[in-house]
Amino acid sequence: MRNGYFITVEGGEGAGKTSAIDVIVQHLQQMGYNVVSTREPGGIPIAEQIRQVVLDRANTAMDARTEALLYAAARRQHLAEKVIPALQAGAVVLCDRFVDSSLAYQGYARGLGIEEVWRINEFAVNGTMPDLTLWLDVSPEIGLSRIYANTDREVNRLDLERQDFHQRVREGYRLVRERFPQRIVAVDADRDQATIHEELRKVLDSRLSGLSDTPSGKL
Repeated sequence: MRNGYFITVEGGEGAGKTSAIDVIVQHLQQMGYNVVSTREPGGIPIAEQIRQVVLDRANTAMDARTEALLYAAARRQHLAEKVIPALQAGAVVLCDRFVDSSLAYQGYARGLGIEEVWRINEFAVNGTMPDLTLWLDVSPEIGLSRIYANTDREVNRLDLERQDFHQRVREGYRLVRERFPQRIVAVDADRDQATIHEELRKVLDSRLSGLSDTPSGKL
């Protein structure tokens, strides 16, 4: 039995997900919710081990189908071990990336097919999907410029892809949003952080209002 609320944050490289998630966590806690913040791939030891493999800059020979399967495997373990138990306990689960990343990156940008990658992940998620997805829609030019300007950020294997790959990722997200229009809210991430964060707060206020008379309890 699921009692919580599942929120995911998506976006291309340099979209500003990390800072956005910090703001979202703070806002949700101020609203009185019990928040579990996590990430994909990762969040638990087995999935973090898979993350190291899939994002390792040395693994340039990785086949696209292998990449898609590794992400799905990490996702399943993460769900089973962390996300589903937290939802059952009534928490708001906030996850940095989820299935939409696989659809945009491997399904569209890698050319495997959104439907084909969805079938892999449909088996992995087994019906557990986000209630709300916040898509930080950033242009590749701006996103990549932010990455290279941030000397503290680790550059992973996906960051090394050419700009046309990141443009396909953005197009992939647009197609995924068309498939799930009620769940996915697009936020223009080309703007300054303050403006983006304020819009995120407004979306959360709108979507979460009325879900519970006692937000610190179960939804």
